[in-house]
Amino acid sequence: MSMHVDFFAGAAMRPHLPALARLRIAVFREWPYLYDGELNEEQVYLSDLARSPRGGMAVAFDGDEPVGCSTCLPLADTEAAVQAPFRAAGLDPARYFYFGESVLLPAWRGRGLGVEFFRRREEHARRSSDAGFACFCAVERPAGHPLRPAGAVPLNGFWQRRGYAHHPDLACTMRWKQVDSADKVANRLSFWIKPLGPRDGT
Repeated sequence: MSMHVDFFAGAAMRPHLPALARLRIAVFREWPYLYDGELNEEQVYLSDLARSPRGGMAVAFDGDEPVGCSTCLPLADTEAAVQAPFRAAGLDPARYFYFGESVLLPAWRGRGLGVEFFRRREEHARRSSDAGFACFCAVERPAGHPLRPAGAVPLNGFWQRRGYAHHPDLACTMRWKQVDSADKVANRLSFWIKPLGPRDGT
């Protein structure tokens, strides 16, 4: 089977949204998100992406089988809760391109696909918008969380090597049902930001 990554934008993403939903449920059940997801909830979450004409999705395939997905869309096209910390800080959402999830099944990790996901999304953001920055948010977990696996290593170093800087004062709140909760709980997610740099031909 051959590994490859394809990129889909706008309406071309729609046939791949069911695969993204399944991968999100599988991967985000792991630490640190602990997400106890359901397909109907996923359809609501993915509606912003599906409606965004400048949204994009990188999909990693092993042959014809999707094994990973990574998404992006203008921050101004995301839900109000994600934009809120930027607006509160006096930052214009139009200047930012939001990178959503990167989900990859365990057997395909360590092959450079995470790096390729960032490269494809940054390329799309430069090509499709005037945004000056790429951003994403990551859930915060206390060091003593009872479900933290032994030897768990945060991805901070990986993100820093991609050129992203942590802005812990810039954070949003999202609610989801977790593997250790009966109902949805509030989670704090703080942002990482990178200047996108010049466009091709400039």
